Amino acid sequence: MITKLGLATIWVLDQESAKAFFTEKLGLEVRDDMTLGDGGMRWITLGTKDQPDLSLALMVPGPPTMDPDSAEQMKALIAKGVLGAGAFNTDDCQGDYEALSARGVEFVQAPEKRPYGVEAVFRDDSGCWYSLTQPFEQLDETQPWNECLS
Repeated sequence: MITKLGLATIWVLDQESAKAFFTEKLGLEVRDDMTLGDGGMRWITLGTKDQPDLSLALMVPGPPTMDPDSAEQMKALIAKGVLGAGAFNTDDCQGDYEALSARGVEFVQAPEKRPYGVEAVFRDDSGCWYSLTQPFEQLDETQPWNECLS
């Protein structure tokens, strides 16, 4: 029986650049960074310190995970910036938006109220977009910016 998700793939154009983005700008930690097998496939996994049972694998499209034609199509979609790769939860969307912006993270949407909480949207260095979400149950009503979201 399936009990939980343990690994999710993030498709990137350059593993080294993506590793720097996710660790230096977003603050994730490296779990694995190794070469597998004779083909030289690089295996990089990252995660948050508070969620040790879920890792994100940074993968460049191509063999052995997909054929060359599909890999080129996937790379084009990544570069075009049309792929959404997931949502990161936060307990302070506005504060993280400001801190990450100062580190050079490109936001395509500032924090806004949504039916599920407050959300900002950013891109990684390959072009994939992510939600940065503060669920309503984690909102601090004493924060002055919440008044403008009501």
